[in-house]
Amino acid sequence: MNHPLSRRRFLWTTGIAGIGLASTHHSFAQAPAVSPNSKLRVLCIGVIGTIGAEDRKQVASHPSVEIAGLCDVDSVSLAKAAADHPNAFTCADYREAFSKYGDKFDAVVVATPDHSHAPIMLTALANDKHVYGQKPLVQQLEELALMEKAIAAKPNLVTQVGNQRMVFPGRRAAVEILRSGVLGKAVEAHVWVNSPNDRAYFNLDRVVENPVPAPAHLNWDLWLCGNEAVPYRPGIAPTVWRSWWDYGTNGLGDWGCHVLDVIIYGYDELVSPIAVQTNCVKADNPLFHTHPCQSTITYAVNSDKFARKTFAIHYSDSAQPVSRAAIGLPPGNYASKNMTVVVCENGVLTLTEGGFIEVWRDGKLTKGLDMPGLPEFPEMNHWHSWVDKCLGQAITLRSPFKDAIRMTEAALLAVKATRFPNRELLWDKSTLSFTNQSEATQTIVRRAYREGFAPPVFA
Repeated sequence: MNHPLSRRRFLWTTGIAGIGLASTHHSFAQAPAVSPNSKLRVLCIGVIGTIGAEDRKQVASHPSVEIAGLCDVDSVSLAKAAADHPNAFTCADYREAFSKYGDKFDAVVVATPDHSHAPIMLTALANDKHVYGQKPLVQQLEELALMEKAIAAKPNLVTQVGNQRMVFPGRRAAVEILRSGVLGKAVEAHVWVNSPNDRAYFNLDRVVENPVPAPAHLNWDLWLCGNEAVPYRPGIAPTVWRSWWDYGTNGLGDWGCHVLDVIIYGYDELVSPIAVQTNCVKADNPLFHTHPCQSTITYAVNSDKFARKTFAIHYSDSAQPVSRAAIGLPPGNYASKNMTVVVCENGVLTLTEGGFIEVWRDGKLTKGLDMPGLPEFPEMNHWHSWVDKCLGQAITLRSPFKDAIRMTEAALLAVKATRFPNRELLWDKSTLSFTNQSEATQTIVRRAYREGFAPPVFA
């Protein structure tokens, strides 16, 4: 049995593998693909932070990449990154990067806190830049629709979200197994993560510290991006924002694309959920997310790939595994605290975040990669694949924004439903509404943006 990799260890070991846009509707001409004979000039927004340094390092290691620009609200981080790329322009405000330096780069890497993803990524697309964006893709349900319109308007732009674990052969094999139908009709899925569990990334004690002046090196106003102007507190930035309702998406949102991706790729029919119910304790402070959570995300399906007319993904945080006996597995322990389990009529597939895959049929185990009929899974570099696609190569990415939208929608519904704990919310994405709960529609679907920071809106 393999040992699951921590977030930090994974990142260090998987080498293989403008201003004024706020309220304007955009329908620009399509940007041509970068010539394969030229370098891809990349702007990095969020240059160190929790994952920005690794994103930048991996993209920069591609021989056909030039890091042309660096943007960060933290001047100390910006200076450290600039030492690695002395010829790159630097700025603190992402809007300035597009308005002042827009002719100096072709593509953008966005590794910023969740709440700023949509304003920055949509601005990049509006300016005809290829985008690599960190997960979760967006923080608000409405932003999913904004992103859908953007990628529809810009089909020639290359996008990819940061679900780098899809390079593991076991995760790619799981998709093939599910799509093949060899395990019979799908019954349900159980997914759980061991998060939030790290005080370096989460304010687990939900402590609201007294406001203090922001450090001189941090432009707090720019860090807030489109969010309401509030005083700086050390318990928010630079890295513990994930627990805060206004800035992060807690464990379920942070891990969603890493554990839901295989299910989404395995079944094209899972387009948009029709309902969500998250069982949890109501947050004792509205500034924070709550946990532990157990969410049921339900899809309507009309396909012979499924055992019923509905398919449910049971998605939990805080390492809450499903009973093995309940799904027909023999006694034992799961291989990780971050698991994706798909129950089918003729077998059960279990998968760790690191790609360790098992298939159980009639109580007998088959290691997933030993399943007959699987193709070869050559080594790939997640970041380099995005660069190669930007340079015109015919590569299938994992995952472009069109697929990341489906993963993010499921995760966000589970997260947002914590504000209405233990109540089923009926979701209609076409109207961005909860049809049985008007208060939910009014409070957990969208947010207001500060003037000057709203994302561009595409027709």
